[in-house]
Amino acid sequence: MEFLNYAFMQRALLAAVLVGITAPAVGIYLVQRRQALMGDGIGHVAMTGVGLGFLLSTSPVWMATAVSVLGAVLMELIRWYGRTRGDIALAMLFYGGMAGGVMLINLAPGGSNANLTSYLFGSLSTVSPSDVTAICVLAAFVLLVTLGLRRQLFAVSQDEEFARVTGLPVRALNLLTAVTAAVTVTVAMRVVGLLLVSALMVVPVAAAQQLTRSFTVTFVIAVAIGVAVTVSGTVTSYYQDVPPGATIVLLTIAAFLALTALATPLARRRARAAAAARPAPDPAECTIPGARGAADEVGV
Repeated sequence: MEFLNYAFMQRALLAAVLVGITAPAVGIYLVQRRQALMGDGIGHVAMTGVGLGFLLSTSPVWMATAVSVLGAVLMELIRWYGRTRGDIALAMLFYGGMAGGVMLINLAPGGSNANLTSYLFGSLSTVSPSDVTAICVLAAFVLLVTLGLRRQLFAVSQDEEFARVTGLPVRALNLLTAVTAAVTVTVAMRVVGLLLVSALMVVPVAAAQQLTRSFTVTFVIAVAIGVAVTVSGTVTSYYQDVPPGATIVLLTIAAFLALTALATPLARRRARAAAAARPAPDPAECTIPGARGAADEVGV
């Protein structure tokens, strides 16, 4: 436990815990909406914000938050109004955001590939005290939305038309979900990295769904998995000197595979138990389709 003696590891672990909580908390709504790759697209757009932060000598985290929120709103507007060209517009937004970020970082004073790599794949030593403050504030916003509006967000994620009929502000809630996902991406980028954060938003939810279909239980299990893999990945990265983002994602996939292997025999056992619990059919009530009509025709 000597790693706790280092201030940079304390900051990294705090950020990892917050990432482990917030990413699945938002991801569960994206999975329900079948927008699992939305986090990946926002991560591409957020690179422009990081580049602007370096170019303007301001906080890359806050600048990435502003740009990614704007990008998420544009993505949602394209989803509403885009027709046959909607996918092309989204592709241009994603790749333009990534290219713009790379260009701006290289134009910034002192810009380097090392800076770029730390934001793309995460880095333990680069989590500064100001980053921790920003992450705490942004994580509080994410949890306030995902927990405080969980019933409304769940209703919209399940069936937009039904939610609209019941009087819910569907468009406003969709925009709020997109904005919350954008904030989550910037929360996670210092630990997991912009290119890998989408996996942490989706895979823990998919792993939890192997064990249960209840929304609340899935939420709790997904967050538990998220915290476990982010903390484990951060500690492993410290001892083995490997990238934290890649380590966390690989551990998340391993958790998914393990729970899938565990859930398959359990599901079969439940199915057999349910079949055995069903009452046996009464032979007197069994009929052959069409037999009564045929008997009537011959006078039986």
